[in-house]
Amino acid sequence: MIKLNGKPVEINKFPDGTLLIKEKPSDDKALVTWRFENNEELVALIYITHHLRAHGVRRIHLFMPYIPNARQDRVKADEDVFTLKYFAWVINSLNFDKVIVLDPHSSVSEALIDRIEVMSPAELIKEVYDKIYTDGEEMLMFYPDEGAMKRYSGMISAPYAFGIKERDWATGKIKGLSVFDGGQSIEGKTVLIVDDISSRGGTFYHSAKKLKELGAAKVFLYVTHCENTILEGEVLTSGLIEKVYTTDSLFTQTHEKIEVIEL
Repeated sequence: MIKLNGKPVEINKFPDGTLLIKEKPSDDKALVTWRFENNEELVALIYITHHLRAHGVRRIHLFMPYIPNARQDRVKADEDVFTLKYFAWVINSLNFDKVIVLDPHSSVSEALIDRIEVMSPAELIKEVYDKIYTDGEEMLMFYPDEGAMKRYSGMISAPYAFGIKERDWATGKIKGLSVFDGGQSIEGKTVLIVDDISSRGGTFYHSAKKLKELGAAKVFLYVTHCENTILEGEVLTSGLIEKVYTTDSLFTQTHEKIEVIEL
């Protein structure tokens, strides 16, 4: 979805499938908000931005909490298309005065996008922590891998453990997960798993499964960006995770076990 100064932009189509958009600029500055739903919206963003420029809008900020193509932040072979790099070229060509993002998948995104301003998820994580914390209860943060541990452990003052994934490198699928707990017990504790993005949620399923095996009383999950495909995975059906918390940056569906935080 694209919004202009808080109002949804209506995107229609001509019979041939090309976009039909009508917007009347009313100021010399604008805030364009893009919550990614599909690639066609990128074309609409290009048209809208050029339309604003053509009508005298001099300052345009883009609020794009989720960065599309963020997962393709490296290439390993000649046939791999570096989509994040080329996506960043398109965004940079629109010459936004500021591009505001939330919890980017990697530092590569930050390096590629001009005039980027990164919002920390620290307050969101603390909000979720406070929701599930009960006085006298022992809480533990869990980060699914070392990268997540390095990124998030300094954002909230709480004991933590992290995971070490075991992958089938032929298929890329996660076979299991071991836990580095630094010598502290997980037995009887409420655990909050934290990461930046979820697709089907395989990493979080295996994390919760291992944490339960180690005696965790309750397991919750916070992910900043949650794809709708989480509804197809085992995270919500396994009974291992009490509740999933995410933002409205990407998730557009509803589920009784998912609570969406509005940005």
